[in-house]
Amino acid sequence: MIKLFQLNSYVRGCLSACLILGFLNSSCAQAPTQPPLADEIVVYNWDGDIPQSALDAFTEETHVKIKYEAYESQEEAIANIRAGKIYDVVVMESRFIPLMVKDNLLAELNYENIPNFKNISPNFRDLIYDPGNLYSIPYSWGTTGMVVRTDLAQNPVSRWADLWDAKYAGKVGIWVGQPRETLALTLKSLGYSANSEKPAELEEALTALIALKPNLHFIEDFDPESAAPALSTGKIVIAMGYSGDFLASKDIGLQVEYIMPEEGALLWGDTFVIPSNSPNQSSAELFINFILRPEISAEIVNQKYYASANDAARIFIDPQISGDPSIYPGEETLRKAEIILPLSVEGQTLYDDIWQRFLDADPK
Repeated sequence: MIKLFQLNSYVRGCLSACLILGFLNSSCAQAPTQPPLADEIVVYNWDGDIPQSALDAFTEETHVKIKYEAYESQEEAIANIRAGKIYDVVVMESRFIPLMVKDNLLAELNYENIPNFKNISPNFRDLIYDPGNLYSIPYSWGTTGMVVRTDLAQNPVSRWADLWDAKYAGKVGIWVGQPRETLALTLKSLGYSANSEKPAELEEALTALIALKPNLHFIEDFDPESAAPALSTGKIVIAMGYSGDFLASKDIGLQVEYIMPEEGALLWGDTFVIPSNSPNQSSAELFINFILRPEISAEIVNQKYYASANDAARIFIDPQISGDPSIYPGEETLRKAEIILPLSVEGQTLYDDIWQRFLDADPK
């Protein structure tokens, strides 16, 4: 009986081995081959948004070169993608994702190539602009508030409405390339939603913006730290800005404060997307996965001063940065803040019309 059992066990083992080997051979024969890595991929983003050290580390590890191209506005980026220009990885604000998906401009992501997505905070996943994160990976986020030269401000500044104070005529800075946020803060100053599509409220915002025009100094070339030089000249006392502007201004010795307005700051979120015409999707996904490594995400935060959606990166972030409320704001600030959401097609048309009428208007 013992020998029979042993023989049967042996036979069963041989049969199992043959079946397993056959299955593996079949699987290998049917499995799709992974495309070879690209020699080079094109990353399209704000100027200097990803430190060169991170780009170099990716190339050193993978031998895939990075061609980094910069845009001056999200609208410019979308227009170039729509025109068929080739980019492999694009940093895109979350509010533009639905329109780009609708127009078939984005590739659906293959998460087998992006296992580090597990590091993304649940708070940033499966949001309204991209349910299931089919097309976008959360990257960085932050607030839009006011950077104030405290040594030049005549009164404490605490509200968006303070931008209209006659004391600051000609000394208020706004980004000419950020129409949506400028309209949003104007709506907030009037007590309306930053995402209002009500024609009457937007007409009121237009009137307010035209009245603000004599106070304005337009900052032309957008980049995350370009308010600092403008503030350093003394020509601007209050700038619509971000934590990067504030910290860069502090770094050059300016007396500044970052104000989260009482009416509520604005919230923004940047994501990684891959255009549908990218010829190098798997290499692009490899790059995104590399950036999502905790230590790489933390390196970007430590150099650029913008909060990361990567939870696993927190332990690698400089405690002075992770504990800075201008970068990682507290619960009360977030509760009062309002995220910039996608507009309807009709709403976008309305906003474009309001903004153009503002640019064309003579200041009163």
